[in-house]
Amino acid sequence: MRLTRFTDYSLRALVYLAQNSNSRVTITEISEVYDISKNHLMKVISNLTRMGVVAARRGPGGGIRLNVPAADISLGDIVSQTEKHLLDQLDGTLITSETPLTDRRLHECQQLALRAYLEVLASFTLADILEPGETGVAGLADQRERAA
Repeated sequence: MRLTRFTDYSLRALVYLAQNSNSRVTITEISEVYDISKNHLMKVISNLTRMGVVAARRGPGGGIRLNVPAADISLGDIVSQTEKHLLDQLDGTLITSETPLTDRRLHECQQLALRAYLEVLASFTLADILEPGETGVAGLADQRERAA
């Protein structure tokens, strides 16, 4: 599944904030590190602030930081909140009385796959993807099993 740039930038910003949790950082700093448009990143940070995972302060000594520990930030929640079109697919509004039976079955398969995708993401936190020494999906899965 391909995520939008908005979600990608949201996750990158969260990773950067988690890696720099001892200080406030600026949008300009993140923008330069990841070569992201500052204006686009401002929208991303605004959304993350509305979600409550990022705290922002203006003025001298201001900046942004995580508002909650990385271990409490679910990747599933972030993706669900930034990929609103995925949630629209789950609510079944794409199915109408004129939808052919085969399309309904295909849509049901897609809904099942999407639910599984979001459930797997929900089982990981921002802290999980920051752990050193574990690489790839197998490493994350092994890490998740050890924690369970």
